[in-house]
Amino acid sequence: MANTSQHKADHGGGIDAAVAQFGGSRAGWIDLSTGINPTPYPLGTLPPDLWNALPDEGAFARLEQAARSFWNIPQTAAILPAPGASALIARMPAIAPTGRVHIPAPTYNEHARAFAAQGWTADEGANTRVLVHPNNPDGRLWQTSDFAPLTVIDESFCDVTPQATLIAHATRPNTIILKSFGKFWGLAGLRLGFAIGDPALIAKLAQSIGPWAVSGPALEIGTRALRDHAWADATRARLTADAARLDALMGLPVVGGTSLFRLYDIENATALQTRLARAHIWTRVFPYSKRWLRLGLPGTPDQWARLQTAMATA
Repeated sequence: MANTSQHKADHGGGIDAAVAQFGGSRAGWIDLSTGINPTPYPLGTLPPDLWNALPDEGAFARLEQAARSFWNIPQTAAILPAPGASALIARMPAIAPTGRVHIPAPTYNEHARAFAAQGWTADEGANTRVLVHPNNPDGRLWQTSDFAPLTVIDESFCDVTPQATLIAHATRPNTIILKSFGKFWGLAGLRLGFAIGDPALIAKLAQSIGPWAVSGPALEIGTRALRDHAWADATRARLTADAARLDALMGLPVVGGTSLFRLYDIENATALQTRLARAHIWTRVFPYSKRWLRLGLPGTPDQWARLQTAMATA
């Protein structure tokens, strides 16, 4: 793992590159390559002073209280808001002396990149483990029996299935759970994430991030959204229905996924990705599988119709 060149960036998105290859304009493309909720939480009106004043302690306290309530975080677990889960992932290797880590693959590749960049080596028998729960891209869920002496649990996609969360174990020593605000709430551009768990480890992360790491608007919007349990319940129901609709539309064997993204099996995933790209619909393939194609959810009726037409002619 020490050679970071073996862990190149592999993400959804990249619409500009797709436009360069297949034509059209960015606005005319449907990006189904990510697992971001296409119907984001409504921002509402923000007080002007959020933009020109440093966030105060009260704003952070209100966000923490909302997070504890929404995720049922144990009182003895510490919470650290950060400018996106990716910022936390990049700093995660610093919570312990450089050593060996086990990151079960295939999974979200930024974890391996971060540890490799700090000189860690991959080892299935390591005492440090990173578990993406549910896993991206196949949706696998982990159990406490999968924990290691030092465990990082990435729950970026777990808000669609709150009953599966491992947050009750955030009180375990040497355990950190990561939460992403961009996926379920559909506000990836807000850049808000959370590290929750062992107070000693959270303190180390806080020192590396520094003060005022989260913007005033992000604190306010995050607090509003985390307090809005009715919106969350309605959104989970909609996403579940839309995921079933997408499965029926695609007509392909389902490998796994969540209600925010679906993973399909097809003999030549790249060929189908290319055919959909000609209709200016962008999907996700993976360098480690020729058969896996991942799609996020269309948002508007027009997007659903365009995907149906593209699949009918693919």
